[in-house]
Parts: sequence; structure tokens; C-alpha cells
Amino acid sequence: MQSPLTPGNGTSPPAFRVGDLEVNIGKAEVTRGDEKIALPKLSFDLLCALINAAPAIVTNDDLLEQVWPGLQVSPESVAQRVKLLRSAIGDDSQQPRYILGVRGRGYRLIPAVQRCGPHLPTSDVTDPPVNTSGATIPGQPKSQSFTPKGSNGRPKRVVIAAAVLIAVGVAVWVGFPWLSSHNAVQPSSVAIADKSIAVLPFADMSEKKDQEYFGDGMAEEIIDLLAKIPILKVIGRTSSFQFKGKTQDLRSIGTQLGVAYVLEGSVRKSGDRVRVTAQLIDSRNGTPRWSQIYDRDFGEVLKLQAEIANKVVRLVENDVFYSELVSRKTLRSPEAYAAYLQGQYAMNNTDRQGTEQAVSNFQRALQLDPTFADAAAALANAYQNLGAYGLMPPAEAFEKSRVAGEQALKLDPHLRSAHWVLGNIDITYDWDWPAAEREFKLAIAPQDAALQAVPLLSLTMGRFDDALIGINASLARDPMDPEGYFFLGLVQLCRGRLAEAEAAMNRTIELSPTFAFAHYDLALVLLARGEPDKALAEVLKEPNEPARLGGPALAYFRLGRKTDSDAALAQFIRSYADCIPSGVAAIYAFRGESDEAFKWLDHAYAEKDPLLYRIKFGTEFDKLHDDPRYKAFLKKMKLPE
Repeated sequence: MQSPLTPGNGTSPPAFRVGDLEVNIGKAEVTRGDEKIALPKLSFDLLCALINAAPAIVTNDDLLEQVWPGLQVSPESVAQRVKLLRSAIGDDSQQPRYILGVRGRGYRLIPAVQRCGPHLPTSDVTDPPVNTSGATIPGQPKSQSFTPKGSNGRPKRVVIAAAVLIAVGVAVWVGFPWLSSHNAVQPSSVAIADKSIAVLPFADMSEKKDQEYFGDGMAEEIIDLLAKIPILKVIGRTSSFQFKGKTQDLRSIGTQLGVAYVLEGSVRKSGDRVRVTAQLIDSRNGTPRWSQIYDRDFGEVLKLQAEIANKVVRLVENDVFYSELVSRKTLRSPEAYAAYLQGQYAMNNTDRQGTEQAVSNFQRALQLDPTFADAAAALANAYQNLGAYGLMPPAEAFEKSRVAGEQALKLDPHLRSAHWVLGNIDITYDWDWPAAEREFKLAIAPQDAALQAVPLLSLTMGRFDDALIGINASLARDPMDPEGYFFLGLVQLCRGRLAEAEAAMNRTIELSPTFAFAHYDLALVLLARGEPDKALAEVLKEPNEPARLGGPALAYFRLGRKTDSDAALAQFIRSYADCIPSGVAAIYAFRGESDEAFKWLDHAYAEKDPLLYRIKFGTEFDKLHDDPRYKAFLKKMKLPE
């Protein structure tokens, strides 16, 4: 069968992205930005073999056959050639970003492989990551292009875009978006990797049905443990939890999530004792691979989570190297851990009540166990949510968030969630971009090389292609995360890819009909396409009140209904000018009233408006770009022009 790396039907040889590398097969050339990386033929052939098999492992024998066909060379040649390739592309075998060595097995690529078709600019990375071991990689569908005046195609949300911030912030982030020509985003047919798994929320089997937080927490902790194994594809929490409370066949769930295995279970807690059941299913045929019932003291729950994760890895990986995945200690305070799980459960409700309840739970967890680093990081995140959502004065919220985040790092200097929260504070409150980048690098595991272009920071700095790489890497882990598709829509709007932006926003709404800002951002896409009537109808469906009040001012203005636009603006000012002055500035800027826009921008700067980071990529501000005051404002924010 013809290799996908070889052109067929008269087409040009393909090019691929591997992290920040671009590999042009026809030219036998590897570049990183403007830098050309000189590779000897054997090193280039080795890289092609890894691309061709991605994301699977290529055994040493297969590499010998593909890179040295017909030659008698020793197996040591593979290791030596991998070492030379790593040296050329700047990889480190101890903390690999590109090539992962699997003991006794072979090698595989860490970043997702992305197709750059010959019809696309080399910087365009819209296509999803692909498994190049298939026969052909379809080209990208054509989409409507849009380049706003004075920009490279920017976008975006006005009032309270904080949901994006927090979303990107905690998890970063999900399969990949396969955008169809209609509204929804549908996954294409793709081979399911043997070593892939989804963990469903554990069902609450208690008599009072009051242990749902415990079942969710069990699943989340096991997901986190399994995600530490680079060779496993582990679906993120949001996608797995899309099936919570549903009775779909596990084979169907496995197909939708693109995994070979599904872990499900149940919990029952009575006093200090817990009963946990776990069952591993091969979703390709519905066959149970393993099941177990555990009766333990609640204080042993961390060890139990590790025991289940270890068993799953041994069954899925079947490799003695991973026979001891992790060992965890007995809980210092079972009561503190229960309060922590309850706080995480409350955080799923992003309203004031849920977030304030989470703060109370995390504070109690720390009172019971002052060494509980995860609880401190979670408290930092909860305070940040309150400030970003306008539910607490930003100065108070972000300073409390910073104190809690720094406390978490004193307890555990390597705690990634704490670094992530502090990185978000650097973006939204301190406007310290280099510090944000440093924190995000500490927040991302070495195997997450494709995630180093953090979408939020990349958008803020105007690096839209980097933002797309980051969100695609996120979607590869959490293919049914509405927040991932929301962010994808935002990135594509920034890049002027309106068809993809609309499809992604519609997919967000399909997965989560009440998702904050999705209707508003879809309205922005429709305004960019010259459809203000549809934009107005869409923004009026927006569940978030600030966005629902501010959005019509934009749509009415485009419809030529200035009086209605003035009324909507006045209502927004009465309701939200104190906490979101940048939203007022955005409306004035969109309407071309520059003097008022800059007045409100200065006010937002003085008040440390946590949404001011949008100044460079918000489409509402496009009409300001040619004004000298805009460049001066960017300089004040220490943002690049």
C-alpha cells in the first residue's frame, strides 16, 4: 500500500507539523519558524517513519527495515540515529518534547501530527492531527475567509470573556475538531489506538444519593493518574463526563470518544467505610476485561485510586515497566479530602453560589489539613473565578487567589495546577506576559510538548497560529469538551476562518446549550459575515447577562438602528460599567466612537479590569488600530504592536 508520505494522483508531496516543527516531505526539509534544520538523509528518513506511524510506536525492527532497507546493520544504529535526530531538533531524552523512547519497544512521536496541505500557507494549521498510517489524508474543506480592516483577521468577545480564561486556565484543555460543512462538528472516521481509555464518572450507589461528589472525585483522580503515562491516550474529564447519568452502550461511548477501553464503576460511602466497584470494558467488542469490588476505610481512598490505576495500566499496556505506576500515602485527614472533593463538585456550577460554596469547602479542607497543597491550588482557582466573573472586586479576588496559589507552591513546588492559576493571574490582572509564559511552562508536563503554545497567552500576544496548535492539542485529549470547541471557535474567528468558527461555536452549544458566551461569540461570527439580523437573534439567546445586554448594541448598530443601540449601551453602562469598563470601551470602539472608547480603556486600565487582556485580539477594537492612541495603549500594556 502506498505510504501517505508519498504523493499520489499527481498531487504535491505533503507537509506535516510536529509540535513547532514543519516537515516538508517533497523538499526533505525540516524548519522551525524561519530556521532551517539540516538533517542527514538517515535522520530525515527516521523522522518520516515516526510521522508515518503516529501516534503508534515504531519498533526497533521496523525502523531498521524502513530506514536501512536491505542493509545489515546492528540494532544499536537505531539508538544512535535517534540520538542524532534529537540533537538536531533540540530534543532531550530525559525530558522529551518530540520523541518518546519506550523501553524494549521502540519510539513514537509525542506531539500530534498535523497535515499542512499544499493548498495551505505553511503557517496554516487548521487541519486536525492525523494518523498518517491511513491511506490518504483528506484536504481541508474550503471556508469563507475574512480579514478585518487593520488586522490579520482577529475577533472576539466583548463583555466578560472570563469563562475562556478560566477554562483555558485550569485544565488547559481536548480529539480534535473535525469541522464539517454544516453547523455541527463531527468526528471523522479514525483508527482507535490500542492503548486508549476513558474513565466515566463513578455512579453514586449510596442510599441517600448524597455521594455524587465522591464518585466524580474517584473518576477525576484516576484520570489524573493515568494521564501521567505518556504511552496512554487518556480522554479528559469533560468528555468522559458528558455521559454521566446516561445509559448508552459502552461500545457506543468508546466509539464516540475514540478509545479502546472504558473504565466504569460505582461508590458507596457509609461512615468511615467505602465500597468501590470498578470494571474495565474493551469498548471495541463490549467484553469485560476485569472487575473488582473493594471494601476499604475512607482514609485508604488515595491508595485505592492508585491500585485501580495500576491495574488498568497493566491490563491495557501489558508492560512490566509500568507495573508500579504510582504509590500514594494514606490520607492525612479523610475529612479534609472529603471537603476538597465537595469543593471540586461545587465548582462545576460556575454561578456565584457554586463558586462561593467551593471557596468554603476548600477553606475547610485547609483548616483540617494545612499541608493540603491541592486544596490551596483549588482555592486559588475559585477566587480567580470570582474575580473574573465579576462576582468579587478584582483587586480582592486576584490577591486572594495569588496568596492561595503561592501557598500551594510552598507546600508542593511542582504542583502544576498552582502554576497554572498564577499564570492566569499574570495575564488577566498583572499583565506580566513573560511571567505568564514561565508559569505555563511549569504547569505543563514534559510529554505535553504540543501544549506549550498556551491558547490564552498566544491570543493575547496576537500569535493566532500558535493558539490553534494549543487548542488542537487540547481537543485531542477531550474531544467532547464544549469549552474546547468554544475556544476553537474563538481562535478561528481570530484567524478569519468564519466557517470553522461558526461550526465550532455551534458544536459548543450542541454539547452545552447554556454555555456562557457561546451564543454571543456566534453572534460575533455572524456580524463578521454580514448577517446582523441573525446575530441579533443569536445574542438574545445568550444566558450570560452582561453579554446578553452588551451584544445587542453591536447588532443594532450594524442594522442601522442607532437609537436601539444607544439604549442597549446605556443599559449596559448602568448595569456593568463599574466591573467591566473594557466592555463599554468595546462597544464604543465597535461603533467607531474612538474618543469615548479610549476614555473607557483608560478607566479599565486604572481599575485593573481583568478582561483588558483582550485589547489586541478583540474584533470590537479593530476600528482603533490605526489610531496612534491604540499603539500607545498597547505599549502601556507591554503588548507587541
